[in-house]
Amino acid sequence: MNAFIPYGIYWSSPFAKWQGSLANLNALPLAATVGKQALAARGYDLAAVDLAILGITNPQKGSFYGLPWVTGLMGIDRVAGPTVQQACATSVRALQMAAQEVACGTATSALLVMADRQSNGPVVYYPDSSGTGGYGITEHWVPDNMGHDPYAKNPMLQTGENVAARYGITTEEQHALKLHRYTQYQAALADDRAFQKRYMADVPVTDSKFRKQTGTLSADEGIFPTTAEGLAKLKPVKEGGTVTFGGQTHPADGNAGAIVTTRERARAVATDPGIEVEILGFGMARVEAGFMPMAPSPAAFNALKQAGLSIADVHAIKTHNPFAVNDIALARDTGFAWERMNNYGSSIIWGHPQAPTGLRAIIELIEELVLRGGGAGLFTGCAAGDTGYATVLRVTDSRTSTTPKA
Repeated sequence: MNAFIPYGIYWSSPFAKWQGSLANLNALPLAATVGKQALAARGYDLAAVDLAILGITNPQKGSFYGLPWVTGLMGIDRVAGPTVQQACATSVRALQMAAQEVACGTATSALLVMADRQSNGPVVYYPDSSGTGGYGITEHWVPDNMGHDPYAKNPMLQTGENVAARYGITTEEQHALKLHRYTQYQAALADDRAFQKRYMADVPVTDSKFRKQTGTLSADEGIFPTTAEGLAKLKPVKEGGTVTFGGQTHPADGNAGAIVTTRERARAVATDPGIEVEILGFGMARVEAGFMPMAPSPAAFNALKQAGLSIADVHAIKTHNPFAVNDIALARDTGFAWERMNNYGSSIIWGHPQAPTGLRAIIELIEELVLRGGGAGLFTGCAAGDTGYATVLRVTDSRTSTTPKA
């Protein structure tokens, strides 16, 4: 595609728990602050940016102005671009848009800013003078949309149960995967969080008007300690079902960002020019209504086809896995063992702010491939509306001649 992510020119905030440290902070000025500081710390000149793309799923006050507001706050108020909202697929859609712009020559350095806050989501009132008594309709943006798909007519939880039934996945299997994912996350915390410090940016915590700093968020907040004994005590959320609170992710707040550019510019600005990160392809899919956790598989196969690769060529996989059944179904469909996926953690452990979730996983995928000595990586995940979105990357490390680890 001739689209590259400069090694090291990306970041993610820690993810904060629901109603935690970031609950009262507007996600857009917060993401602008974190992004500007992260790029400065990496020595990247914002003057090079000629396109920016904002991803956000949960509206914030002022988000009507979207991307232009964010770039203005970052000091690049002549940079324009779109605002993207595609639920959990927002990051990959924005990455594809940036890659296409660079490949077509309509942009040379595209900035991605993904920001969301699940906490304190908006309450939207839709006037309707023809309604009963002339009253309109009120929507609690976050819980109402998690609780009801207007097309499939089911809550998100039901999609997990539908796929568990289709694949014959038990509660015990889901808990085994969750415990393994928690163990993998501990590797990211080893040696004083050495893995996470390769990409993670501190967040200044302030009052709601961003006037007075009251602290700093430097590590994920709200990670649930997970043990086999604790999981065994949990009952399915739905009577007669299989999915417990332990077998799914939790809502969170946070942001992430990256630069997409040409090979030449990527080499020039990378924190290590010996490492190249090439975007190879994308894939999207939609499955039958009510079976959202199945969608990552066909999306992954579509992305691999565009990249000219097979699953056998893939060295590492990261997923957005709001349910444990996601990864079990993906493993059965692809033959890639779920135990090998999501080294260093995934959204089922560190939470799900929506828009930045996928980009954080992609950043971790890049860093894992670097530690392996290079190779091909696949990210795939599901999104609202029974859809899936995937991308394939290749990391090449010219500093080593070793074969990437399987």
